[in-house]
Amino acid sequence: MSRGRLRGGAALARLAPVVDLARALEMARSGAEQAVGSARALVALTRSGVVRPIRPDRLARMACALVRYGLSITAGYAAGAARHPDRTAIVDDAGSLTFAEVSAWTDAIARGLRASGVGPRTRVGVLCRNHRGAIAAQVAAGKLGADAVLLNLGLSAGQLRDVADELRLHTVVADEEFGPALAGLPEHVRVVTDTALEDLDGPGPLPRRPPAGHTIVLTSGTTGTPKGARRPPLYSISPAAAILSAIPLRAGEPAYIAAPLLHTWGYAALQLAVLHGTPVVLSRRYTPESFLRTAEEHRVDAVFAVPVMLQRVLELPDGDLATAWSGHRPRIVAVSGSALPGGLATAFMDRFGDVVYNLYGSTEVSWVSIATPADLRAAPGTAGRAPVGTRLVILGDDDQPVPVGTDGRVFVHNDMPFAGYTREGVDVERRGRMIGTGDVGHLDEHGLLHLTGRADDMIISGGENVHPGPVEELIAARPEVREAAVTGVPDEQYGQRLAAFVVLAPGADVDADDVRGWVRAELSRFAVPRDVTFVDELPRNSTGKVVHRELRG
Repeated sequence: MSRGRLRGGAALARLAPVVDLARALEMARSGAEQAVGSARALVALTRSGVVRPIRPDRLARMACALVRYGLSITAGYAAGAARHPDRTAIVDDAGSLTFAEVSAWTDAIARGLRASGVGPRTRVGVLCRNHRGAIAAQVAAGKLGADAVLLNLGLSAGQLRDVADELRLHTVVADEEFGPALAGLPEHVRVVTDTALEDLDGPGPLPRRPPAGHTIVLTSGTTGTPKGARRPPLYSISPAAAILSAIPLRAGEPAYIAAPLLHTWGYAALQLAVLHGTPVVLSRRYTPESFLRTAEEHRVDAVFAVPVMLQRVLELPDGDLATAWSGHRPRIVAVSGSALPGGLATAFMDRFGDVVYNLYGSTEVSWVSIATPADLRAAPGTAGRAPVGTRLVILGDDDQPVPVGTDGRVFVHNDMPFAGYTREGVDVERRGRMIGTGDVGHLDEHGLLHLTGRADDMIISGGENVHPGPVEELIAARPEVREAAVTGVPDEQYGQRLAAFVVLAPGADVDADDVRGWVRAELSRFAVPRDVTFVDELPRNSTGKVVHRELRG
């Protein structure tokens, strides 16, 4: 061995204590952050009514559920059966189930799934609309230590086959209506329909303490094939503090989850509801009339929705809106899943009171910011501010924070980042502990976040950087327009150009030159869309996001 190598080894040996100290400091910082987060969560859960005196025998059974299943939806329903067995847990189109009934039913489903080969580390896909089966399948998978894969309802047969192959699905629990999409599944994938789920059962006791299963949520797939994103297992209740610091939920009060349960926002709503011992109200299909009727009929305290649902409500005839929520009005209408136009937020609150909360997040980062009704009144269209325990920064091209009011890439760090994609070689943009959302925006002088649009939507037209977000917002804000989408398309002369797709309001008399004139009067000439197409409706996925690949097609 050379002298140089000896000296290098000696140098490394001298650095070892420094490395050990750095590791110790990092562990201490992480432990301190977790302790602070848990303390905040305890305060938040006490305020919301989750933490309160419990009978010792029930407390012991709750502890057993947590030890058995960890901090999961499965544990939540098991703990609910121990704490308040006769309380309503789920209300859907078929009726209601208590926590005790959910516990017994999901035991039977788990035994039936196990009899067909489902077990630890196998994967169970769930392709269901909002009803009891969508929840029961996830809970039962957790009782076996299996992974639950939440499948997008709009998947084609080819996409579903590709997802099943990539994620190695063993079983798919699905509504019968999705038969055409299910027909393309590989032969080895077993299908259990929602009706068969009712009577599923099998022999033998369930595992006393199965390994922790994971939940995999698919990305929206608005620009390509959806990717599987692994949701991390919960190790503390601190993530609850972030949401509850801005959205004041109450324990035990009914919550209507209108957002799709199988997407990130609906899944997050379910997690919060289970934590609060809340009766979850569901409906298989959304209509604006049923949305209003369901919330009032079940006297729900909170509604979880996507923005387009609120827009459709406001499009109802004035006579229908005049009597809506006259007998009971939800205290909270929390939306996420797609952009919330500022005009929509204020118009809804003008009609139904200051009840709208807007959460901005993604499958990968969970939450970034939350706008309260006061925030939306002060700055319509804002995505809000970073809640407790969340760090939000706007970075420029040099990866340094930009000044207030300057657009840049949105990065966030919180207590619940995703655990990576299931697809090899694919990841989000990261800067240290911060994860990029893929969006462009800026912070104002009050710390409120304002989004410009997706970073990958930026186009270069004639050498000018142009983002479609402000153009889309300007057109959509016109009273003659019901909704609009703006996207980039190839251009032989300029490289790229903007194309606008416009849905007119009933009775509006507008042509393409009118639309161009609105934009020309407010923005640069490169922002004026040369293509203006009038359509009956915009293609959207189940969370209300516009599917741009269908527009470009």
